[in-house]
Amino acid sequence: MKQRKLIASDREILGGIPVFTGTRVPVKTLFDYLEHGHPLDEFLDDFPTVKRKHALAVLEFIRMKLLEQTYESVA
Repeated sequence: MKQRKLIASDREILGGIPVFTGTRVPVKTLFDYLEHGHPLDEFLDDFPTVKRKHALAVLEFIRMKLLEQTYESVA
């Protein structure tokens, strides 16, 4: 995915809840789906404004942030 902002937070969009940039879909919704055992494809079917590449890029971004925090707390 091109280098662009993956997640947006704007008080005018859902009161500032982090959403997938260019949509009104909260990022938390993706994690809720996955947490409850729903596949990524089901999330994408239910929220067609989020593209697969965008969802995967957000998951990768969050994974990298989590790993950075883990490494920092161990060091």
